[in-house]
Amino acid sequence: MREHIFSLIGLFALVFWSKASRADYIPVGPELLRQVQAEIINIDTAELKRRLEQDPNLTLIDVRNPNEINQFGGTIDAAQNVILPRGWLEFRIGEILRSYDQPVVLYCGINQRSPVAAKTLMDMGYSNVSNYADGFFAWRDANLPVDAPDFAPSSMLYRLPQQVTKNIWSAIGATAPPSYENSGHNNNLSFIITEEGVVVMNASDNYLLAKTLHEEIKKITDQPVKYVVLENAQGHAMLGSNYWQEQGAKIVVHRLAAEVIEDHGADVLKQMQNGRRDKSLGTQLVKPDIIFDNEWIIELGGEQIEARYLGPAHGPGDIVLWLPQQELVITGDLAFHERLLPVFEDTDTAGWLETWNNLESLGAKIVIPGHGGPTVISEVRKYTLDYLVYMRQEVAKILEEMGGLEEAYEIDQSAFAQLDTFRELARINADRIFRAMEFE
Repeated sequence: MREHIFSLIGLFALVFWSKASRADYIPVGPELLRQVQAEIINIDTAELKRRLEQDPNLTLIDVRNPNEINQFGGTIDAAQNVILPRGWLEFRIGEILRSYDQPVVLYCGINQRSPVAAKTLMDMGYSNVSNYADGFFAWRDANLPVDAPDFAPSSMLYRLPQQVTKNIWSAIGATAPPSYENSGHNNNLSFIITEEGVVVMNASDNYLLAKTLHEEIKKITDQPVKYVVLENAQGHAMLGSNYWQEQGAKIVVHRLAAEVIEDHGADVLKQMQNGRRDKSLGTQLVKPDIIFDNEWIIELGGEQIEARYLGPAHGPGDIVLWLPQQELVITGDLAFHERLLPVFEDTDTAGWLETWNNLESLGAKIVIPGHGGPTVISEVRKYTLDYLVYMRQEVAKILEEMGGLEEAYEIDQSAFAQLDTFRELARINADRIFRAMEFE
């Protein structure tokens, strides 16, 4: 009898455990993907391409981790693209999507993590979620635009120098913010070769990056670098100066930029060291050799090179290099076209509009901007002057109607949404322009 009772108890326990196990069962691997795929909206490459072209409000999220992106060829090149690793999705999605009905498409490499990520967002209450089922590798293999993490993986330079004219070269930097991955090369490092020496525009972000640039210059010419002109006082323009001084070059800078370096250079150096870590080795803050107010002109090897201060703009002491014989200007941060221009706390947008007239009056036929490839004046006008005029007009309307900062955040900047760093900077720019114009 006792054995019979124990047998019944065992049978009931087995049945109960079996039912409980089925109720608590969580699918994994292929079974999980099959279940998720039945509950989400999948789109293919053609549909994603259409949406990116037609909907500037779309957010595209790459859920792979940065190391994977760097190792396997980059990410989709679109203004709407954001990298948000799957492990951080639930924690940071609120920073990226401003409403629960904002359209969003997620993707990964081969459609394994992104379906689960899409289902997660749906479970969190987001209602306009799609999954790009073809994945990044299909996009890349279709020869569609890809933002490669590094175009020169064996070099600290983001890109190796490219020839612009017969004697002018430029190493075009990343349009993204400076990082360990791009070694701080997120601006253009240009140089002019003459029969009596080389003039470099920007010392670069750090000692080792400056040395790398110099090694590339020496592959092109035997002429020594005589002068390094700093476009402004930002770290990626000036922190490599001590390398060039060791080579015997003179550092040239506008007086206002020199004052910023004197007052804030140590903080800029520390910030760079924290970000670049071992790549910051050897970098030291040094004083410039030549400081000018309005212009610094040199005749070198038959080439007239003019460093000019055209007026207030992006930051204190912004200057351009003007080569009148070639009708070419290296604008530094006075002109943008591939990335959205950033408005800093000390940016003078009203002054920038007046300074722009001085830039245009040069009559340049070739423009090498501070960021992005060589172009023409009409292109940088569209994405610099036109943007500033538009934003100031919209803010002026808000102020006239006694509106506030929240209205400034809602300014429609979609005409510029295709530019790199748009998502990072659009809201910040609206904030800073509004705050500055309140007191004009």
